Amino acid sequence: MTDSEDVNATDAWIGLARGHSHAVDAIESALKSAALPSLAWYDVLLELDKAGGKGLRPFELERKLLLAQYNLSRMTARIEDAGYISRRPSQHDGRGFELVITKTGRKIRAAMWPVYKKAVGTTLAEFRASKDAARLLDYLKANNNTD
Repeated sequence: MTDSEDVNATDAWIGLARGHSHAVDAIESALKSAALPSLAWYDVLLELDKAGGKGLRPFELERKLLLAQYNLSRMTARIEDAGYISRRPSQHDGRGFELVITKTGRKIRAAMWPVYKKAVGTTLAEFRASKDAARLLDYLKANNNTD
């Protein structure tokens, strides 16, 4: 890699990180203004909704969200206290448990989505129409190993 390629890669990385931070801040602000839970809660609810009735073990959810176990434990306890998820004994391991989204959790996630979608659209309005967006998406999909 040449020095100029190295600088370009570093600048691209910094730009991606700043863009992510800007988008997350905009989404969090929009959710807060609408008196809705945080983006992190949305992500938990989304993954549990996608899992359906089988739910997810905490370590499975942790892998999908890339959160440290101690952060996830506290967050899921708060989400459970709010009535959006529940725990049940694991069907595969008598010592463990599975997290499952509740009907109330599905409703709040559904209420959050339009606010989330609008904030992303507003934040990325100029970028999403460009060919660069498609190339970036291809790159991110090719390098996303969460499933």
